[in-house]
Parts: sequence; C-alpha cells; structure tokens
Amino acid sequence: MVGIRIEDRITIVTIQRPAARNAVDRDTAEALAYAFRQFDADPNSDVAILTGAGGNFCAGADLKAFNNHLSADGDGPMGPTRMRLSKPVIAAVEGYAVAGGLELALWCDLRVAASNAVFGVFCRRFGVPLVDGGTIRLPRLIGHSHALDLILTGRGVSGEEALRMGLANRLAEPGHALEIALDLARLIASFPQGCMRSDRLSSYEQWPLELAAALANEFRRGSEVVASGETRGGATRFAGGAGRHGAGT
Repeated sequence: MVGIRIEDRITIVTIQRPAARNAVDRDTAEALAYAFRQFDADPNSDVAILTGAGGNFCAGADLKAFNNHLSADGDGPMGPTRMRLSKPVIAAVEGYAVAGGLELALWCDLRVAASNAVFGVFCRRFGVPLVDGGTIRLPRLIGHSHALDLILTGRGVSGEEALRMGLANRLAEPGHALEIALDLARLIASFPQGCMRSDRLSSYEQWPLELAAALANEFRRGSEVVASGETRGGATRFAGGAGRHGAGT
C-alpha cells in the first residue's frame, strides 16, 4: 500500500497501488498518516517526499472501495491532510494528481510536477466533495480566481499550466519528478534546521491571526531560534567567509 525509505536524511513515502492509479482506500489512508507521523518524529530525517508508484501520483479516494474515514474527528479521509507537521514535505507528481490526490499534493509544502502531469478536481464529475482541504488550500496557494476555475469546472491542467498559476513550484521532464524533488529536498536539508522549521511554521500560523498577532508570533519564534545558538553559529560562519553572495551553506 505505502512504501517508506530513507535516503540522505530524506524520507520517501510512495503510494503503491498502481493498478488503481494509486487511489487511496481506508487502509492506504491510515498507512499514509502513520508514515508521516513516523517521519515527523524521526530525528534522522529532515524532509519528506510524497510520490506514487507506476507513473501516477494519486487519483483520489478509491470510489470502488468507498470505505475512507468520513468524520470531522481524527485523520482526514485521505490520511494526513489534517496534520500540520514540524518539517517540510514535497510532492513529486507524475501522471494524475486529481480529486483527493490533488488535495494530498496541496497538503505538501512544495510540488514538483512532470510537465505532462495532470492536476484537477475530477471528483466534480461524480458529485464527490472536496473534504481534505482542497477548497481551503487551493485558494490560499494560487488565488481565488484560479482556484474557482478548477473547483467549478473540474478541468485538468498540465504541469506546465500548474507552474504558471503557482500550483507547481518546479517542473520536471516526464519521469524525473522524483529526481528533481530529491535535489530540492537535499537543498532544504542542508540549511540550519531550527531556523527553517520555525520560519515555515510561522508562515502557516499567520493565516488566522491579525497582523499584530502574526508579527508577535513571528518574533517569538525567531527569538527562540536566536536563543538556541543556531543563529550565532551561522553568523560566525558568515563572518568567516561562508555563504557570501548566496553561495553554499
């Protein structure tokens, strides 16, 4: 159902239901939630990648099984979609990322898409609602106008169009999304982790806050990073000549 491997402090989580275009049933959803809880608790892993086996990312919930968890409590129907992790996750998207599969990709922090990948709210055609954050994360990521275009029409967009509208962060040649995602993950893993994780969480926590509260939260988080000594260590490296002009870490 779900494969997990760790490489260079990067956890790669792979949905392994290629015969169903990696559609997610209840067991798979539970396995995905478990995999990401394990990643978040693992001190030996800094970044995760979510991908799918057999040339597709995920075709959504398995409507043939139709046994996904449907409750306002606990994990989302697709598994980890209600979780806020302390570390970043990158989606490596080949083929279809549609319906609940699109919602899984939106849950990730960044998306690397093959140029011929297909994103879409295909569940529009079958009266299946978005209940894994799609109506929330999609407008926040790409703006309400673009989001409504996808939500109302159910049309598919390629990786290239997804890049133009801000849905994809990086584009890859077909078959190379995981390779590019690994390069991106290694870059993120190379940075001082306390500062990066703090800034990442502040960017999420600011959404429901008024500006003054958001600024106070950002300052509190930043002050904790400085107090940890990580900032002083970075400043010392910079003073010694490391990382000048944006080079290296």
